[in-house]
Amino acid sequence: MKVTRIVQHFPADSIPDVEAAVLQELRALSPRLGLPLRGKRIAVAVGSRGIAEIGTIVRTLVGWLRAQGAAPFIVPAMGSHGGATPEGQRELLRGYGIEERLVGAPVVSSLEVVELENDGLANRLFMDAQAAGADGTVIVNRIKPHTDFHGPVESGLLKMCVIGLGKHSAAREMHGFGVQGLRTLIGPSAQRVLERGNILFGLGIVENARDRPRRLRALLPAEIPREEPRLLDLARASMARLPVEDLDVLVVDELGKDVSGTGMDTNVIGRMRIPGEAEPASPRIRRIVLLGLTPATHGNALGIGLADFVTRSMREAIDLQATYENVLTSSFLERGFVPLVASTPREAVEWALRSCGRSLLGRDARLARIRSTLWLEELWVTDPVRDELEGRQSIEVGHESAELYAAGGELHDAWRGA
Repeated sequence: MKVTRIVQHFPADSIPDVEAAVLQELRALSPRLGLPLRGKRIAVAVGSRGIAEIGTIVRTLVGWLRAQGAAPFIVPAMGSHGGATPEGQRELLRGYGIEERLVGAPVVSSLEVVELENDGLANRLFMDAQAAGADGTVIVNRIKPHTDFHGPVESGLLKMCVIGLGKHSAAREMHGFGVQGLRTLIGPSAQRVLERGNILFGLGIVENARDRPRRLRALLPAEIPREEPRLLDLARASMARLPVEDLDVLVVDELGKDVSGTGMDTNVIGRMRIPGEAEPASPRIRRIVLLGLTPATHGNALGIGLADFVTRSMREAIDLQATYENVLTSSFLERGFVPLVASTPREAVEWALRSCGRSLLGRDARLARIRSTLWLEELWVTDPVRDELEGRQSIEVGHESAELYAAGGELHDAWRGA
């Protein structure tokens, strides 16, 4: 089966100097902060997402806090991720370059929490005990469309206030209310945390379609509920998407928590797999083949259930304890179900084609291959998809074609230059 390389040209609207942009935001924030930081012990909350330039952002923030005379330290703010263990969460941050020797602040990782007054909310509120015991907390997170639900508040600073900083206790509490609970309770719960906790400010990050920082905003607690929905609109408009609406088979090389909270971004693949929740109208993908895990996911395969076929090598790479803890905490069990397991990538693709009613040669199959749902600039596609994209603005159809299959049941080395 022949595939052709195509390139999507997304707008190059990224921040040219991330360190300078962070400092500019912090300097603009300083007069609004209205309190001295000298001598204050400040927690900097960082999550488990694979945010571009996160090491630079955190290092610059830590340096600025130190320049104000504060004593910053890092706390993982990632709910149940990292296997819901202190060392697992520390290891996730280390994989992003967040460790003392690189950012200039120690990482204090614990699952101990304190309970905050919830003022009559249906849910309990928690906060990392180390952060709660500090003189103030700064939250750092990317703002983007959520992979479980859509609303005025999705994934960002407000969600980090509630679930990220609330550790495993808050993740279990909030997910116990299901999707509707997440949709309706995160906003008011975050408002209580901003009022009852010790949040100094948030640093919100919006990425462009090339997964580079596009906008940075330093916001006071009172500003976050007003400004985050606007940043979410920008993030939604900036998202990368597949260039076609209909595919028989999508081959995804890597799944991981550094790619998306669900391993593969549900907004990209058009699958939710949450009972009672409507599936997205598009894209329409009949079968998804998943080939492996990212190194940075440390065996956490949450989201594997969004695929239809996986390889044996991927199945053997799964850390079941980390995956099951994350799946059980989310309560969306289908996303942890293991699909059909093929011996090789070639067999997985052939099974997918066969299940679509296509010939094993797949000459008429609409197939695309991507590295991950976070990496959508480059794709390899079969002729029917290539023909649809010919002449489309912002799409470069390359002259480079290759056989999809290589020796030994593997697929060809698609990303050798990446």
